[in-house]
Amino acid sequence: MAAQEPPSPPSSLEGNKPGFPKKILANNLEDKHLCNSCQKVLRRPLQAQCGHRFCSFCFNNTVSSGPQKCSACIKEDLFEEPTSILKQGGAFPDNAARREVEALAAVCPNEGCTWTGTIKEFEASHEGHCDFMIILCPSCKELMRANEQERHNERECPERTLNCKYCKEPFLLKNIKAHDEICPKYPMICEGCAKKKIPREKYVDHIKFCSKFKAPCRFHVVGCDTSVEKERIHDHERQCSYEHLNLLLHFIMGIKVSLESVQPQSLEVAGQRLQELHQSLRELELKMSQLGRGAAPPVQGAGAPALATSFTPLPSAAAAALELQLHSEKTKVAELSRRCQELELKVGTFENIVCVLNREMERSCTTMEAYNRQHRLDQDKIEILNNKVRQLERTVSLRDLSIVEMEGKMREMSAATYNGIFVWKISDFTKKRQDAVAGRAPAMFSPAFYTSKYGYKMCLRIYLNGDGTGRGTHLSLFFVVMRGHSDALLKWPFNQKVTHPDMGINSKRNGHIDAVDFYGDQ
Repeated sequence: MAAQEPPSPPSSLEGNKPGFPKKILANNLEDKHLCNSCQKVLRRPLQAQCGHRFCSFCFNNTVSSGPQKCSACIKEDLFEEPTSILKQGGAFPDNAARREVEALAAVCPNEGCTWTGTIKEFEASHEGHCDFMIILCPSCKELMRANEQERHNERECPERTLNCKYCKEPFLLKNIKAHDEICPKYPMICEGCAKKKIPREKYVDHIKFCSKFKAPCRFHVVGCDTSVEKERIHDHERQCSYEHLNLLLHFIMGIKVSLESVQPQSLEVAGQRLQELHQSLRELELKMSQLGRGAAPPVQGAGAPALATSFTPLPSAAAAALELQLHSEKTKVAELSRRCQELELKVGTFENIVCVLNREMERSCTTMEAYNRQHRLDQDKIEILNNKVRQLERTVSLRDLSIVEMEGKMREMSAATYNGIFVWKISDFTKKRQDAVAGRAPAMFSPAFYTSKYGYKMCLRIYLNGDGTGRGTHLSLFFVVMRGHSDALLKWPFNQKVTHPDMGINSKRNGHIDAVDFYGDQ
């Protein structure tokens, strides 16, 4: 019995997805494999009554709004009713075409992916799972490959949510600066003591007690714009007392001028006005007393009642008006008196302040003079110390010269011999001979040596490139008798025998000794 072919795996998007992209086919594309609606490779093909094939999704989408004419029939000029009318239930699954399409060789259409297989395998296991497929970030709407999604979500997406490493509160990446401005745990640096990692919620309490924090001078309200460390605020006020008093004086004078512009021009004008009001008040009081006497009860008579009845209201009305005017004038007098008293009080206060400022100015001037005298004394001391330093520098220079001279003598003594035998080893011979050939150092002198402790003082002079007629062909060596400390005890002229063995490594006469009789003056 033949094995039954396993059914095609249902697609996760069966009936909800159009055809496969054309790039999926590894071989040449044929028209029979294309959907007549979306023009892509058939997915779950349906065959209409007219014979044309459509993707299941495309057909259902076409007839969802009612029966439609087949666009392929119209394009091929094969349209005929009713077979060319597409309608719901008017198509059947074309399993033969489906098996043929699913067996086609396929490649992944995503750029960079090397997957190969059949369309059936692509739909079953690779579609929707390819690391190279392009997807849309749901937050920032940016397109990316699937294998880059994790990195994008963690590092690149501008709309990703982060947790503050200080307060642990979540926020969007684009709001990181705004969050840092309000984060209560954000580490702050004190501008005074340079202490780091102070939480923002404790920063205000820190600067209240930080002695290194710079705060505005207490005289900033009158114009001092200096910021001083808290521990030096008293030194600043003591050193700048003269400037502070000047600023305070200007500030007070400005207040005085503004007050004079608001009040009467001067106390004299206010006094004159007050006297005028007092005079008006006395006149009104006199009129009131006269009116009071004129309003007495009339004498009994025949016509008196009628006369009294017709004139009695007038004095009462005038008295009420005068009473009101008198009350108004008294109010004005009281107000002016109060203002005059306030002005006198302020003037007295200003005079006291000016007296205090004058005393502070005198004290500051005295302090400044004392500082100037101390400054001059300090300058004199500095000049004396500079002279001593220069003398010490000269002494040190002389000592350095003496030390250099002593070191030279010590090197000479350490290299000297006192038995009349001297072995001269010339190091770095090749370089020194090149210097001699180039003329940079034609001659070299050996350290001094002696025949005995109190004997003749001698040295050797060598020309590595020769001297005189031997220049360029020979090596010239000269024996030099030098001036010594014990010359007065020795026999002169020098007539000792000098021998020099040639111990050069390139000489063919190693061990040969030349004896030279030397006679010469000291």
